[in-house]
Amino acid sequence: MTRLTRAPLPPEDRRRLDEQAPRTWQRMLSGRRLNLIEPSPLDIEIHDVALGLSRNTRWNGQTAGEHGWSVAQHALVVVEILERRQPQSPSWVLLAALLHDAPEYVTHDLITPLKAAVGDVFREIETRLQEAVHLAFNLPARLPDAVKAEIKRCDLIAGATEAVQLAGFKPSEVRTILRIAERPLKDMTLAPLPSAAAREAFLARFEQLHRAHRHALAQGAQPGAAEFRF
Repeated sequence: MTRLTRAPLPPEDRRRLDEQAPRTWQRMLSGRRLNLIEPSPLDIEIHDVALGLSRNTRWNGQTAGEHGWSVAQHALVVVEILERRQPQSPSWVLLAALLHDAPEYVTHDLITPLKAAVGDVFREIETRLQEAVHLAFNLPARLPDAVKAEIKRCDLIAGATEAVQLAGFKPSEVRTILRIAERPLKDMTLAPLPSAAAREAFLARFEQLHRAHRHALAQGAQPGAAEFRF
């Protein structure tokens, strides 16, 4: 598997970050200290990821129901949609789908308008975190374009479905306001869970997919092959 070494942040960005936030790491409940600017795969712990994602809500928490719709549940839905669309997906692709928003366990789920306003530095931090997560769990740092595009499409389908069922948007507004071309699913019911239940569901799915992925690696599988196609 290709290991990716990213270049250091440009000096001007590094200097600005040092001035504004001298401490660039966060202590996790596992005891690990994750450098948010230059993350190491060795500091990524799945229980930290699951805890953060299960307590981090989508749509800024503005969803129907007693409990928020967590990023952890969103990730589970994305995997389910991918399995529906691509039933022959190998375990590493499903695992990548489950972890597609993993950086948000520390960056949080910024809504699209805010993320656009924040700019390139934030996107670079997200990218570095995503690559560290991938390497921590034996995935290619950068996914093949076909895999990345299919996961993104499933992500948009999930988002469209959430918008209508949970966030108060009309189906027509998914396209006109949210600018999502994918149609909301009508045969999937979304039910927000308490954060503890969402965390356990996420961890259970992770263990299933990661176990299958490790087994495939032991059998000689090569995830991330550039020629991969669905």
